[in-house]
Amino acid sequence: MSSSACFWYFAYGSNLLKERLQLKNPSAVFHCIGTIQDYRLNFGLWGDCTDCGWHGGVATIQESDGEEVWGVVWRIDNAHLNSLDRQEQVHEGVYSPIEVRVDTEEGSLLCRTYKMNNFRPCIPSPQYKQVVCLGAQQNGLPQNYIQKLQTLETNKYTGTSILDQITDIKK
Repeated sequence: MSSSACFWYFAYGSNLLKERLQLKNPSAVFHCIGTIQDYRLNFGLWGDCTDCGWHGGVATIQESDGEEVWGVVWRIDNAHLNSLDRQEQVHEGVYSPIEVRVDTEEGSLLCRTYKMNNFRPCIPSPQYKQVVCLGAQQNGLPQNYIQKLQTLETNKYTGTSILDQITDIKK
């Protein structure tokens, strides 16, 4: 999962988008795309939480025989491990870090990723869906997987969100 100076991180949600991930983890460098087997992508909220900065459900993975989740393997400096954990709200118990085997064209990699605790289904906001789809396109995930992401239903939220921070950076 890690060498002396960096670790592998498998992103499948908003952190697919480089600009989103690098808000708090500037050392993140694209390595490759890959899949994790026997998982499915889902969207929801943590426990009794009724909202988050994305104003809708956020991505998590759940065990599911025969399914797969596409994502990006990022190489991140060990110095940013705590930052990534904070972004994923590990200390608040929202997500737990787990190790997954990612199948890539180069072979299998052990990577850190995150799985939501106390998951409660909730559809994503249009802004969250947009970031996930942009990240999938930016990194060349398979077109049929991108199309699947593009068909996700949203909650039609129209206010501000974390997407505004990403948009500000791109200006």
